[in-house]
Amino acid sequence: MKQLKAFVHRNRVADLVHVLDAAGFRRVSLFDVKALLRVLSAREQEYSVELGDKVISEVQIEVFCEDDEVARATELIRQTGRTGHRDGGWLYISAVEQALPIDGTA
Repeated sequence: MKQLKAFVHRNRVADLVHVLDAAGFRRVSLFDVKALLRVLSAREQEYSVELGDKVISEVQIEVFCEDDEVARATELIRQTGRTGHRDGGWLYISAVEQALPIDGTA
């Protein structure tokens, strides 16, 4: 099993969620995060007092999938999440050593 962690601009999230859902990916989580991605417009940027720098609000999307689904999920995320700007987002892929249901019945 793999974990795909993508950091994308807010304006790409809705399309990504719909594409992943349509492709059958159900283990998807979304997190609001602050980051230093390249801005698409000045409206995206804000000053963070905590970080002492300009940041943007972006979304971290996590997808958990089986090893044989990684190439398809990666392609969907990269195609749908692209902004046309270098450093407009990042995708990380990690191995998941073990996945267990919390209720223990599966």
